[in-house]
Amino acid sequence: MKNTHWHNTIGWFCLMIIIAPLAKGAMNQADIDRLTDRASRVKIFRDGFGVPHIYAPTDADAVFGMLYAQAEDDFKRIEQNYLWATGQLASVEGPSALASDIRARLFMTRAEAIRAYQSAPPKLRALCDAFADGLNYFLHTHPDIKPRGIDHFEPWMPMYFSEGSIGGDIERIDLKGISDFYLGESAPQVGARVDFDVAPFAEPRGSNGIAIAPDQTASGNTLFLINPHTSFYFRGEIHVVSEEGLNAYGAVTWGQFFVYQGFNEKTGWMHTSTRLDFMDDFIEDITEIDGALWYRYGIEQRPVESLTESILVLEAGELVERRITLYRTHHGPITRSEGEYWIATAMNWDPVPALIQSFERTKQTNLKGFLEMLEVKRNSSNNTVYADANGSVAYFHGNFVPRRNPSFDYDLPVPGWNPRTDWQGLHDISELVRVIDPPNGWVQNCNSTPFTSAGVFSPERKNFPTYMAPDPENFRGVHAVRLLEAGNDWTLDSLLDLAYDPALPAFEVLFPPLVDALSNRGSSDARLKAVYETIQSWRYLAGADSVAMTIAHFYGLQVLRNEVTVVGRDEKGALESFASTASEEQQIRALNSVLDDLVERYGRWNLPWGEVNRLQRLTGDIVEPHSDDQDSLPVGLASGRWGALASYGSKRFEGTQKLYGYSGNSFVAVVEFGDRVRAKTMLAGGQASDPQSPHFFDQSTRYIERKFKDVAYYREEVERVARVRYQPGGR
Repeated sequence: MKNTHWHNTIGWFCLMIIIAPLAKGAMNQADIDRLTDRASRVKIFRDGFGVPHIYAPTDADAVFGMLYAQAEDDFKRIEQNYLWATGQLASVEGPSALASDIRARLFMTRAEAIRAYQSAPPKLRALCDAFADGLNYFLHTHPDIKPRGIDHFEPWMPMYFSEGSIGGDIERIDLKGISDFYLGESAPQVGARVDFDVAPFAEPRGSNGIAIAPDQTASGNTLFLINPHTSFYFRGEIHVVSEEGLNAYGAVTWGQFFVYQGFNEKTGWMHTSTRLDFMDDFIEDITEIDGALWYRYGIEQRPVESLTESILVLEAGELVERRITLYRTHHGPITRSEGEYWIATAMNWDPVPALIQSFERTKQTNLKGFLEMLEVKRNSSNNTVYADANGSVAYFHGNFVPRRNPSFDYDLPVPGWNPRTDWQGLHDISELVRVIDPPNGWVQNCNSTPFTSAGVFSPERKNFPTYMAPDPENFRGVHAVRLLEAGNDWTLDSLLDLAYDPALPAFEVLFPPLVDALSNRGSSDARLKAVYETIQSWRYLAGADSVAMTIAHFYGLQVLRNEVTVVGRDEKGALESFASTASEEQQIRALNSVLDDLVERYGRWNLPWGEVNRLQRLTGDIVEPHSDDQDSLPVGLASGRWGALASYGSKRFEGTQKLYGYSGNSFVAVVEFGDRVRAKTMLAGGQASDPQSPHFFDQSTRYIERKFKDVAYYREEVERVARVRYQPGGR
C-alpha cells in the first residue's frame, strides 16, 4: 500500500501518562566497597595545566581512572554525550529533541545495546564495566553534582558511542525527515550533540594531520602533527597508562574510554573527517497485507520489522511517556519518506568491533600491527594519518567502505526492491585509497582530496571508484602541500611554524581581481580609495593588527552567502569561479555591502582583525554565552575555509557584535618519535569546565601566543611536574 499518510496515522502513538522521574542510581554497600577497592589500585597525577595522567595495573582499571578524571573535568559534557547517544535527550530538553531520540533508537534500542554488551568478548566487557564504574564512583564521591538525566551509568552505554568524531555517522541523517515520518510534524529539532554546529557557513569541520619521515627531518626521527578542528572544549587532554601495554596520550572525546587522536611511545594516529561515501539510502516499496506491512524485494515480499519504543519527553516540567513504533528493513531503519515510498538508510552500526578497534588502535607499536587493526574495518567517518618510531608514515582514506554495484548511482536513493543494489560486503583495506611510505617522505590530509596527500606521489583518481574519494580539494590542503614541498630538515618547532603559517590561499585567488576592480574605479569614491590603499599591499597573511584581514573575512563570507552557489561543499571551487567570472561591478557591490555593515555595527570599516575576532570563556556551559561587555582576548588566527591551517572559527552570538571563537584549533600536538617520544601540546582555553578551576582558561594566552606546553610522557617526567597526586575519591 503506497500511502503517504500511513506512517503519520499509525506509525506512532503517544501514551499520555505522567510518570515519576527516573529512579536514582544509588549504589549498595557492596558496590561502594568494590569500587573503593578498585580506586585504591589507580593513581592520578595532574600536571601544572591540570592534565590528568592515570596509572593502573590493568587496562580496565586505567579506564576506570580515565572516566573518573574526565568526570572531574567536565561531567556535563559526558552526560550530554550519552543523553544524546542513547536516545534520552528529550527527557531533559523536551519535544524538540524527540526526533533525535527516535534516530538513536532506530539504529539501536536499549535491549539491543544490552545484548551487544553481553555478547562482547570478556576484555571489552571489562572495559565497559570500568567505564560505568568510573563514572558511578565519581557521582558517589561527588554528591554535589546533580545530573540532568543520567544518575547511574550502565556498561552497555558505550555501545551507542563507539567512535569519537565530531558529527558522527548518525548525525548525517536529517532530523526533519525523521520528524515528518514518525511524528507527522516539521518542528525545529535539537538533534546533534550541542557541539556539532550544522548551520550554514559554520566553520568547516575537520582536522589537519601531517606525518614526516626521518629522511626529511633534522634529527632523523619521525615527526607528527595532530590538529583536530572541533568545537572548543569538545575533547579533553589525557594520558592513560596500564601495566598491560597501554600508554596513550592525546585528545579524548568526553565520556569515551580510548584516546581518539594521539600517540604512544611508538605510533601516532590522527583522524580527519572524510567525505567518502559510507552511507546509502534504499527506496522501499511498502504494501499492507492483512494489517501487516511488507516490502518488495526481488520477486518476494518481506515483512517490515517493527518495534515499539518508549521514549520519555519532558513536557511542562513532567516526564511523559511516548510510545513510538519504529520500522526497519534488511537495508536499515526507515528514516524518511519520499513521495509514496519509504527510505531505509544503511550505514556502519556494529559497535562491538568498532569499540575494539578504537581501543586497540591506541596500543599498536608498528605499522604491521596498525594494518592488522585496520582490518577490523569499523572506522567509517574518518581518514587516518599515521606515523611511527620505525620511520613509517602513511595515510588511509576511510576504513569502512561498502562494495557497490557500479551500475547504480548511490549518490541518490537506489531501488531497494532490486537485490543488485544491496551492498556486496566491504572493500578490502588494500583496495582503498591510501599511501604508505611515499618517496617524498611526508603525507598530509586536511579534509581534502587524498589525491594530493603525498604530492606527486599521491594515489591517482582514475584508479578508484568515485564513491571512495569524492572529497574536493580545499585551501587548507593547498596550503599544506605548498609548505611541505618547500621544506626540509624539519624539527618540532618548524612543524609548529608550518601548522601556524599565517598565509591564506583563498585570498590569493579572491583579492587580486578585487584590487584590479578598485584600481580601475579610480579615486572618485574616497572610501573605496582608502580600502584600495589598505588591501593592495596586503600579502594575504592573518594577523590581529591587520585591517585587510577584517575586510577579507567579511568579503569572503559575503561572496559565499550571496554571490555563488556552493556545490558539494566545494567552497574552493565556488570562490575560484567567482574570482574568474565576476564583473567589477559585482565585486564592488559585494565589497560595499561589507563596508556598510562594518560601519553600521562598529562605527567604522577600518578595524584591526583583533578588535573583531576574540577569545572568551565565561561559564563553562556546553552552549557557552558570550558578551561584548565582558573581558575577551584578541586573536589573529583566521577561518580554515580561507586556508588557515591553524583554523579559528568565530561568529557572532546572541547579543554580540564582535566575533568569538568557538571552533577550530581545539587540541594541537606535535610529536617526535625518537629513542624517547617527545611532544608539545595546546588546548583552546583550558582543561576544566569549572570557572573556579585554575585550569578553566589558563591556556588562553598561550593559545593565542603559540606557547606550547611540553608533554610529560614518562613516569619520571610526570612525577616531576605533578602538582596533585591522588586516587579516585581522594580529593
